[in-house]
Amino acid sequence: MSMRQAEPFGERLRAARLRAGLSQAELARRAGVSERTLRGVELGTVGRPRGESTRRLAEAAGLRPPEPARGAEQPPGPRISVLGPLAFWHNGNPVEVGALKQRTLLAVLALQPDRAIGRDELAGLLWGEDPPKSAANLLHTYVARLRRILEPDRDAGAVPLIAATRGGYRLRVTGDQLDLPRFDELIGEADRHRAAGNPRAALDAYETALGLWRGALLTNVDSRIRAHPAAVAVLRRRTEATLRYADTARELGRAGAAVARLRALADEEPLHEGLAARLMLALAGDGQQAEALRRFTGIRARLAAELGVDPGADLREAHRRVLAQEVPGPEDGRAGEAPPARPVPRQLPAPPRLFTGRTRELARLGAALDAGADRRGTMVISALGGIGGIGKTWLALHWAHRNAHRFPDGQLYVNLRGFDPTAEPVPPAVAVRGFLDALRVAPEAIPADEQARFALYRSLVAERRMLVVLDNARDAAQAAALLPGGPECVVVVTSRHRLGGLVATHGALLLTLDVWTEGEGRELLTRHLGAGRVAAEPDAVDDLLALCGGLPLALGIVAARVATQPGLPLRALADELRDTAGRLDALDAGEVSANLRAVFTASTHALDEAAATLFGLLGLAPGPDIGLAAAAALAGLPAAGTRVLLRELEAAHLVAQPVPGRYRMHDLVRLHAAEQARRGLAGSVRAAALGRLVDYFLHTAYAGERLLEPHRPPIEPGVPAGHVRPDPLDDEAGALAWFDAEHHCLLAAHRFAATEGRDEQAWRLAWSLDTFHYRRGHLADNLRVWLDGLGAARRLGTPTALSWAHRRLGHAYARLGRRADGIEHLREAVAATERTGDVANLGNTHRFLALALAQQGEDELARTHATESLRLFGTLDDPVGAANAHNLLGRCHVRLGNHTEARAHCERALALHRGHADRQGEANALDSLGYLAQHAGHYAEAIARYREALAVQQEIDNTYDRAGTLGRLGTALEAVGRHAGARDAWRQAVDLYRAQHREEEAGALAARLAAPPADRAG
Repeated sequence: MSMRQAEPFGERLRAARLRAGLSQAELARRAGVSERTLRGVELGTVGRPRGESTRRLAEAAGLRPPEPARGAEQPPGPRISVLGPLAFWHNGNPVEVGALKQRTLLAVLALQPDRAIGRDELAGLLWGEDPPKSAANLLHTYVARLRRILEPDRDAGAVPLIAATRGGYRLRVTGDQLDLPRFDELIGEADRHRAAGNPRAALDAYETALGLWRGALLTNVDSRIRAHPAAVAVLRRRTEATLRYADTARELGRAGAAVARLRALADEEPLHEGLAARLMLALAGDGQQAEALRRFTGIRARLAAELGVDPGADLREAHRRVLAQEVPGPEDGRAGEAPPARPVPRQLPAPPRLFTGRTRELARLGAALDAGADRRGTMVISALGGIGGIGKTWLALHWAHRNAHRFPDGQLYVNLRGFDPTAEPVPPAVAVRGFLDALRVAPEAIPADEQARFALYRSLVAERRMLVVLDNARDAAQAAALLPGGPECVVVVTSRHRLGGLVATHGALLLTLDVWTEGEGRELLTRHLGAGRVAAEPDAVDDLLALCGGLPLALGIVAARVATQPGLPLRALADELRDTAGRLDALDAGEVSANLRAVFTASTHALDEAAATLFGLLGLAPGPDIGLAAAAALAGLPAAGTRVLLRELEAAHLVAQPVPGRYRMHDLVRLHAAEQARRGLAGSVRAAALGRLVDYFLHTAYAGERLLEPHRPPIEPGVPAGHVRPDPLDDEAGALAWFDAEHHCLLAAHRFAATEGRDEQAWRLAWSLDTFHYRRGHLADNLRVWLDGLGAARRLGTPTALSWAHRRLGHAYARLGRRADGIEHLREAVAATERTGDVANLGNTHRFLALALAQQGEDELARTHATESLRLFGTLDDPVGAANAHNLLGRCHVRLGNHTEARAHCERALALHRGHADRQGEANALDSLGYLAQHAGHYAEAIARYREALAVQQEIDNTYDRAGTLGRLGTALEAVGRHAGARDAWRQAVDLYRAQHREEEAGALAARLAAPPADRAG
């Protein structure tokens, strides 16, 4: 029996649905079953359905219903599938594979069939960098369990499917037992037919191969496996096969056969220009020229919005052919491969000015790059024994700049702060957000979900020749999360750890840096000081080299000290270093003769008192770097005087200024600075300085918040400490620019305030970050800030702080889709706000609670809280607050069928918003009036109102609400028989939803687009 004959009913059902271009929602509707049931059938998680529902599903998809199970008709033996969620069948019956790690182990083996995989590599994949001591025994146990599941009837002595090899295991399967080799076999067969000039046979083979896919790859195993090179390669082969399938179908004049598969894959990869070009040509060849042109309009808008680029040559050529009504024919070469004009980020910091030594390491890096021309690897630079200051970053940046020309698509850089003594390591989700910003992804297009962010990042850098420098990684997991999925990128990681997990799981090259030789250290001093000065005091130079222990950072600081003090004898400096006691306890001083503290102390002794004080305070400051105004607040000095002190520190190589106006310390220097501050400055001095710094951030952020959202009821920010001069922010654009520049420091300052008992500052700073976080799409950051803000408010115990914290935390949860959590906190907020007597805030709290309840479908309860919000605002002189309450209450009445009441409230809201120049509120009220007219059956009025709302949304550039209004406009147009207009509105809405990663809304509208006009109602 062939594999195709043995396919479970769910697989055949899904393949038929895709061939017909139907969504799961549409097929379930036609068959009269739930989407959940259909998903379970297609994934094989509910077995084979029986009875009437089976017949209806089969008929709706154009299939013959499955026959009742009979032993002789079941495909014999085991069959494993990885082309979709991991699944296993035995004799045609689905079988559970076991727990997550057991499933993951089988997936890893199945992705690389007939390849021996060592136990260390498997342990690294299952447990990461630090597997348990019992890893080998656990692997043996998992393999034994899998053998019993995969081959319950295996004869004793027969070779098992999972065979032991020397040091590991391999999966021995055929194309009849595993779908992956069968997929590759069919694709190879199709390619051979195509090369031999037999396109019909090629098309059949491509179609059979692509029909093996049952959904997204391996969604039910450890998510790290999907970043494994073998998994990435499988996904790439699927895309390439789909492109060749489309070309072949077009050659045969059967362009329509490829439309459904191209559309599905183009929707998964909305920025893939090759897929979009093929889809346009397929649609045009199938007589769907209008949709082909709309597809071009959609991807052109996405490229402009998300990447800031125009369509590439292949898309433009496809567009030209569609416009000219040329019949697409076979094309030479592979379309879609030319690199489009995309953003080219250049994020590398400046290279070290006088780089010295490392000849052997540079040669090895160059050789690895050359050897990886056809198979890109990940290069890792690691310090021996975790020693800092060994020169990892210097080497990485020197090599990166020297080879930048080999990465024409750009260079990305992030300091992951894995060993920063004053701040937590950068979470990968925060780092990837910075990469997305560098790749010019619009803030509203960045997903709130962290895994979706990583997927978007990998999609954007796929097939691009880029260098990614991950500096100061804490461990392999932190770095692995940021590895691109495609083969064209090169990654350099620096860390104080060996990162063996990257070696095991990603084949990384491991370079361990040792201290400099005496010759390399002498070369550095000679280049800094000149040969004459070094030759004049050879004994002193020998002592300096010995005291620095070959540590590059220490020698660099010594060289800077001598170079900036030409009259200082080298012997005097050597004696000073020898006489300075103590060591940096945080370093493994036993591995090198590290007198690093002596070097730092000698350097700081040369500073005047004010510069030395600022040096110590900078070591305590939260955040990865610091701006001039923040440093002035920390020092309690005017900006001009602070700038002079910073120049002195910069000249001594104790701070660097990678970007004008922002200052950064090496983490070892910062460690020493913090120690100096704790030893040399009174606790009251340190506390006052840090209080001034947090106050600077709080009061500048508060001023920025008032510019971004002037209608929001204010809080009392408190009185800033003396010598605190908040930045003067002139307008909304200036406020956004300041928030963007200081965001990481703001988060660090807020975390510091929350953990150090500065509770008043903590909750007020959370309040001041609110609108910026929503504007920029930092929803996860906003949630974290308010979780800390609520903790601070609880410790304070004041009703005002508690009411604000519960309300904003509840709203943050609701915006992220966690409505139950949001409603719980919003109810707490109501109770807390009632105790404050703050009527405006109580009105807004009821309004936010009504919004969350309405989103959850509790319309009656939502109306109750919206009514209370309006009642409260009726007692105040707050027309904008009252207008918002009127609009929400009108919306609730629409949903409840009370159209007269709804119109009165919505029209009142519109009049108030227009009377007080609130354009956002005006757009919301117009949309609500359209929503009311649509539900009342007054479609002409609904269409007019929606178009008015769209005009205002366009004016204020509100793409978030514009998507929903377009969707409702399409429904109103469809109701009056204007099908073309409806489809156009829906397509625009789908494009916006997908650009904003709102997949649930996009999927619902896409299903309506796919349905016949008679089935699109509602």
